[in-house]
Amino acid sequence: MEWFRKSKSGLVSQEKKNIPEGLWTKCPSCGEIVYGKKMEQLLWVCPSCSYHFRIPSGKYISMLLDDGQLEVFDTGLASLDPLKFKDSKRYADRLKVANEKAHGTEGLITGIGTMGGIRISFAIMDFAFIGGSMGSVVGEKVARTIERAIEHHIPLVIVSCSGGARMQEGILSLMQMAKTSGLLAVLAEKKIPYISVLTNPTTAGVMASYASLGDVIIAEPKALLGFAGPRVIQQTIGQDLPEGFQSSEFFQDKGFLDKIVHRRDLRETIVRLLRFMWRQ
Repeated sequence: MEWFRKSKSGLVSQEKKNIPEGLWTKCPSCGEIVYGKKMEQLLWVCPSCSYHFRIPSGKYISMLLDDGQLEVFDTGLASLDPLKFKDSKRYADRLKVANEKAHGTEGLITGIGTMGGIRISFAIMDFAFIGGSMGSVVGEKVARTIERAIEHHIPLVIVSCSGGARMQEGILSLMQMAKTSGLLAVLAEKKIPYISVLTNPTTAGVMASYASLGDVIIAEPKALLGFAGPRVIQQTIGQDLPEGFQSSEFFQDKGFLDKIVHRRDLRETIVRLLRFMWRQ
């Protein structure tokens, strides 16, 4: 292939090359540039520094569930705009854009599937829908997922990725924290196991409710976890924060997390836990 050719004037000009967008991926942590197909084989984990890229909810379903199959429920629920909320744009307009971008997931995909042959009630948050924020529909979907675990007497697995409660719905969003936490108390009374998986980020109202109430809580490496953002906390207490504050590693060191699991080991770890905790 010729990279250079002579023009009629005798001058040398470089032929323009079109490189497909997304062919290479640059790691935001170490700067390593990795071929896209290789990244996919590595489950979107940097081969140099093990930085875990955020991946779509559908990839987690394919990666975790047997044959990547999930019987999906709760698809008919849709968010409303009871407060007629408007900041830089109307909430109704944000919902329209989010539905197109995330194909109507409303921030959470729920259903029943199997892991290692064990039937589970499963939910995964979709960060593409307004940052995976928890509005009234997300809270209702989580509640129904817990109720299915109780009804069918099967373990519960929830994968969280969220910026927290959805401010555009005000108190209606915050109420979901109490609703989901109350149902998890019923699940615990029934002695049905709940495994909570935290990915980057899991924060605010989600972290303060069902994400932190698992019988076993596991997280991907270096995930951002916590309630308020580090800058808000620093300004509030007027002190410098410890190094690595609000990371998975910091949480595990302080006892808020049971185990940090590399993405390649995530399915195997959850299956092992289910087999240990659920002997039917």
